[in-house]
Amino acid sequence: MAYLGPRLRPSRIFVPVVSAFRLLCSVGMNDMGLAMSRSALERLDFDNVALRKLPLDPSEEPGVRQVKGACFSRVKPQPLTKPRFVAVSHEALALVGLRGDEVMDDPLGPEYLSGSRVMPGSEPAAHCYCGHQFGQFAGQLGDGAACYLGEVKAPPGQEPELLRENPNGRWEIQVKGAGMTPYSRQADGRKVLRSSIREFLCSEAMFFLGVPTTRAGSIVTSDSTVVRDVYYSGNACHEKCSVVLRIAPTFFRFGSFEIFKQADEFTGRQGPSYGRDEIRSQMMDYIIEMFYPEIQQNYPDRVERNVAFFREVMLRTARLVAQWQCIGFCHGVLNTDNMSILGLTMDYGPYGFMDRFDPDFICNASDNSGRYSYQAQPAICRWNLVKLAEALAPELPPDRAESVLDEYLDLYNGFYLDNMRKKLGLLTKEEPEDEMLITELLQTMHNTGADFTNTFRSLSHISCPSGGESEGETDLVKKATELLLEQCASLEELKAANKPTMDPRELAMLLSMAQSNPALFQMISDRRTLSKQLDKLSRLKDLMETSQEELKNKQSEEWTQWITCYRKRLARELEGQSDVQAVQEQRVRVMDSTNPRVILRNYIAQNAIEAAENGDFSEVQRVLKVLEKPFSSQQGLELPAWMGRGGVSEQGERDEGEEQQQQQAASVSTARDPIPYDSKPPAWAHEICVT
Repeated sequence: MAYLGPRLRPSRIFVPVVSAFRLLCSVGMNDMGLAMSRSALERLDFDNVALRKLPLDPSEEPGVRQVKGACFSRVKPQPLTKPRFVAVSHEALALVGLRGDEVMDDPLGPEYLSGSRVMPGSEPAAHCYCGHQFGQFAGQLGDGAACYLGEVKAPPGQEPELLRENPNGRWEIQVKGAGMTPYSRQADGRKVLRSSIREFLCSEAMFFLGVPTTRAGSIVTSDSTVVRDVYYSGNACHEKCSVVLRIAPTFFRFGSFEIFKQADEFTGRQGPSYGRDEIRSQMMDYIIEMFYPEIQQNYPDRVERNVAFFREVMLRTARLVAQWQCIGFCHGVLNTDNMSILGLTMDYGPYGFMDRFDPDFICNASDNSGRYSYQAQPAICRWNLVKLAEALAPELPPDRAESVLDEYLDLYNGFYLDNMRKKLGLLTKEEPEDEMLITELLQTMHNTGADFTNTFRSLSHISCPSGGESEGETDLVKKATELLLEQCASLEELKAANKPTMDPRELAMLLSMAQSNPALFQMISDRRTLSKQLDKLSRLKDLMETSQEELKNKQSEEWTQWITCYRKRLARELEGQSDVQAVQEQRVRVMDSTNPRVILRNYIAQNAIEAAENGDFSEVQRVLKVLEKPFSSQQGLELPAWMGRGGVSEQGERDEGEEQQQQQAASVSTARDPIPYDSKPPAWAHEICVT
C-alpha cells in the first residue's frame, strides 16, 4: 500500500487503494467464509499417525485377499441409501470436540458418520489382524466390517481423566458396517439395526458403569438392506443396513500381533506376515510410544521395556475382567481378536448381563461348549494373555512372560475382592472371612435363583447393627429376608432354568459310552459337560417334587442364614468408630454408587430394537438417557417411552411418514406389559436368543 501511493495523484488515491485492498483480501475473505461455512464434522482435526508409522498395504484392489507385510489396507466405504440418525451419544461425541445437537442438525451428518461421504482429513482404512477363535487359530481375520476413518485430536481442555489412558491426545474413530474390506471373508461388511443398537447402547452403558470400554458416538440406519438369517434356521429376511461410529484411543488388539504367527500345529494356518519380525518390532514401538509413554521413558533397555508393557497389559486385563464379574457382564466371544491391547471392553457381539445368578451363564447361543461362560471369563482372559505372549516372542522372552503371567491370578483376585467389598459395604476393615462371605452370598443367590443386579442393589437396605444384639434383631433379619425373597426365582422359573439342554436319549447314550468306550466318548464329548447335564437333571428332579410354598420356605431359610452372618460382619465395621452414623451413611453411599439400579438387560435392548425397526427411535434415545445414570433414579424415565405417550415420554427422532409404524411398535411393546427398567425381567425375556 505504501508502495502504490507515490505513483498516483492524490485525487485518485482513494479508489485504487480500496480496490487493491478488496482484490488482495477477496481470496482470504472467501477462504474465511468457506471455513465458517464448513460444518463441525468438516472441521475435525485429523492426525492419522497410525497410517504414517505402520506399514500400509500398497495394493488398493477391491475384494477379499491375504494382506502380507502390512497393518492397514486403504478401503472405500460403501455409501448407504438415505442414511439417517437413530441416536447420538452427546458424551461420546464430545471426546472429539463435537456437539451432539449440532451433528444431528447437520444435513450431511448421517452421510459422514456412516462412511457414505468421507470427511476432509479422513483416510479410510481397515486393520489387519488374526486371532484364536473358540480356542483355534483362525488365520487372517481383520476389520471385515469396521473401517478406520482416522485419528482426531482431542479438543483443548479435555478432562484429564479421559486422557489418562489416552496420553497421545488423539481419538481413533471408525465406522462399523460400512461395507466390504479385504478382510470381509465370506461376509458383506454390513451390520443391521439390531446389532448396531446393541453395540451402541452397551458401549455407552459400560462407560457410565465405570468399566473401561470403547465408546459409541452414533447410530445411522438407512434404506439399504441385506439378507440375514438371525438364528441360522433357514428363515432369512431383509434387514436395514446400519452403522455405528466407534471411538477409542486405538482398536489394536491381541490378535494384531498374531499376524506374525508361524503355521499352527492344529489348524495349519499361519499369519499373513509370518517371518516379518521387523514389523512386529515396529508395532511394539508404536503401541508403547503412543499409549504407554511412561514405560517408554522409564525403561531404556528394550527387553525390560517389553516386559513392563506386557505386565501392564496383563494388569489392565485382570482389572477389566474383575469388573465384568462384579456387574454380571458376559462378553460372549472372548477370542484373542476381541481383546484390547489397552484393557478396554471391545467388540460387543452376543454379550449379556446376567439376570438370575448362574455361574454357568452363557450369553452366546452359538457357544455350545460354554467356553465363554460367565465363570470361565477370568481363566479365558489369562489364556488369551498366553497367546499374546507367544505372539510377542522373541521381543518378549518366554521365561519373562511366564513370570508375569504367574502374577495374574493374585492380581485378579485382589481386584475382584476390592470391588466385592464395596458392593457389600465392607469399607473400614478387610477380614479374612470376607471371601467366604462373598462365596456364600453367590451360592445362596444361585440356589434361590436370585436376580444378580437387584440383589446387590438391595443390600444397602439391610440395616447395620449399631449396639450389639437388640430386641428387634429377629424382626430386622426377617424384614431383610423378605426384601431379598422378592428377587428370587419362582418354582416354574427354576424348573425351566434347570432343564437339561441335552436330549434325554443323547444323555443316556453318552453315559453308557463313557463307561463302555471311554476313547470314543472323549472324541465326541467331555466329562465336564456331561457332569453339568447330570447336575441339572438332579436339581430338576428335586424341583419336580417340591411345591412353591416349600421352595419359598427353603429360600427364606437360606437367606436368613446368610443375612445373619452379613449383619455380624457389618457390626464389626463399626468397632472403634466414633461417628457410627457417618460410617453407616458412607456405607450406603458407596454401595449405591457401586451397585447399579439399571443395567442393559436383553429385554430392554430388545424393546428398543423392535421399536426402531418399526421406525420409532425414541426408545433407543430414552434407554441411553437411563443408562447414562445407572446408579440413580431419574424422574420421568422409570418406564419405557410408550407408557407415557402424551405424558413424560419424548418423541425423539423419527423417519418421515412413519407415525403408523410407531403406533404399531407401541402396540407390540405394550402387549408385553412393559415394566420399569430396574425390575426383574419379564417371563418373555427368557426366550430372547442372541447369537
